[in-house]
Amino acid sequence: MLPPQAIFLGSYPPRECGIATFTKDVVDAYDRAFGFASPVIAIDEPGADTRRYDPEVVARIREQSRDSYASAAELVSIYPADLINIQHEYGLFGGERGEWLADFMSVLDKPAVLTMHTVLPDPDETYLRVTKALCEEASKVVALSETGRGLLERVYGVDPDVLQVIHHGVPDVPFQDTAAAKASFGIGQRTVISTFGLISRGKGLEYAIEAMREVVKRHPETLYLILGETHPVVRRQEGESYRESLIAMVRQYGLHYNVQLIDKYLDFDEVVSYLAATDIYLTPYLNPAQIVSGTLAYAVGCGKAIVSTPYLYAQELLAHNRGFLCDFRDAPSIATRLNMLLDDPALRRATERRAYRFGRQMTWPNVAMQYGRLFSELCPRGPMELVNSA
Repeated sequence: MLPPQAIFLGSYPPRECGIATFTKDVVDAYDRAFGFASPVIAIDEPGADTRRYDPEVVARIREQSRDSYASAAELVSIYPADLINIQHEYGLFGGERGEWLADFMSVLDKPAVLTMHTVLPDPDETYLRVTKALCEEASKVVALSETGRGLLERVYGVDPDVLQVIHHGVPDVPFQDTAAAKASFGIGQRTVISTFGLISRGKGLEYAIEAMREVVKRHPETLYLILGETHPVVRRQEGESYRESLIAMVRQYGLHYNVQLIDKYLDFDEVVSYLAATDIYLTPYLNPAQIVSGTLAYAVGCGKAIVSTPYLYAQELLAHNRGFLCDFRDAPSIATRLNMLLDDPALRRATERRAYRFGRQMTWPNVAMQYGRLFSELCPRGPMELVNSA
C-alpha cells in the first residue's frame, strides 16, 4: 500500500532561499518514490504577489496577511490530502517570531508534521514560547539532526515520542573522481576548494580568503571557488557591500588566480556538478549554534573531504574523522587544516570515503522513505512499498 497523500507548506521556488530549495527537493523525492503529484502551499514574503509558481502550488500564504493563514487552513481541511508537512524556519512566517503559524496549525483538522530547520540552544522567552506552541500543535516534529532532536527535548520540553530525526536529504550520486567535472568547467586539474550557498556576513568568507594567502604559498595551483549570489534579504538591506568587500580582499592579497567569486544562484544540477569538481569543501560559518546546513549535508553526501568551523551540525556530521574542524574567525586555523589535506592525498581520499559512506543514509530516496513511514504512522493504510526510487 502507498503511504498517505501529503500537502506540503513552505517557501518554494522560484523564491531563492534554502527552505524553498529543501521544500522542492523533499516534494520531488516523495513524489518519485511513491508516484504522487503532491500539492504545495507556498509562503510568500512581502512584495512577492507577482511571483509565478508551477502548477503544484495550489495556494499561497502572504507572510504578513493574517487572513491568508485562515484561508489556507480552510483549504487544507477540504483538500484531498491526509496530512500536512510544514517546513519551518524563523523569519519565514508572520506574527511575533512566526507565531501565526501556530494559529494556522491550531485550526487544522488533519495531522501536521513540523520539520524544524533551526533549533536555538539558548532561546529568549519569545522564541521559547512560540517554538513550544508550534511543537504542541504538531502531531510529529522532525529534527534534521540528532543535535536538534536533543535540544527540542531538553530545552523546549518536547515529548520524545513526538520527535523523529530525518537527516537533510543529499544527492544520490556515485563516488567519483574529480577529473571529468574539472574538465567540464575548463579548470584543468587544479586542486579545487569550494564553498557554495547564498552569501551573507555570517558565512565567514573573509576568513577563508585570508587563509588562502597561506595555502597558495605551499599549493600555488589551488583554486578556491565561492559559489552563489548574495542572499536576497541581505541584498535588499545592504546591497552588495559584503560581496564587494570580499572582492576587494582578493584584489588586496593578489589572489586573482586563486580565488573566484561566482555570482549565480545555483540549481540542483549545478551544485552537484561543482561538488563533483571539488577536492575540499569548506564551511567557515560563524554561528556556533547552527544545527543544520544543506550545503554541508550535500558535501558529505557527495563524498567530499571537508574543513569546517565547529558549529553544532558540523560537529555531528564530521565526527569519527568524516571531516576536520577549524576554529571560528581564525584564518591560520583554516589554512592549517586545508594544507594538511592538500599535503596528504591519501588522508584526503580516506576522509572522502568515510563521508560518502555516512551520507548514504541521507540520500533523497532514503529520506523520502523515512517521511513515508512517518506519515503512515499518523495515517495508516497498510504495508508501505517503494514504488520508484530512481
